Amino acid sequence: MTAELNQRIHDAIEACRAIGSFTQGVTFDDYAGNLLLRSAVERQFEILGEALNRASTIAPEIEAQLPDLRRIVGMRNRIIHGYDSVDDEIIWDAIQYHLPALSASLPPLLSD
Repeated sequence: MTAELNQRIHDAIEACRAIGSFTQGVTFDDYAGNLLLRSAVERQFEILGEALNRASTIAPEIEAQLPDLRRIVGMRNRIIHGYDSVDDEIIWDAIQYHLPALSASLPPLLSD
């Protein structure tokens, strides 16, 4: 595993941590009503998606270890290019139901 791949995985881990930290103890209504919080979370999802996209370019085999990789990159693309159609409920659902599993699956991808 290359240093660059490790860095991309590390960036993805940090983005997951940031999203978790930003939303800890927050309700959907709090999230939906707070532009600053939504903006911060969306930015971290952009970083997460881009980091994993770059990681898969370096090592295509990681897609087998991260079966939702294409969906994560697609979400990043939607946030960036379809900013006017981002659905807060979809973002919230990703935070609540998908981010914990993704966060757990990333550290084993790092090499020493």
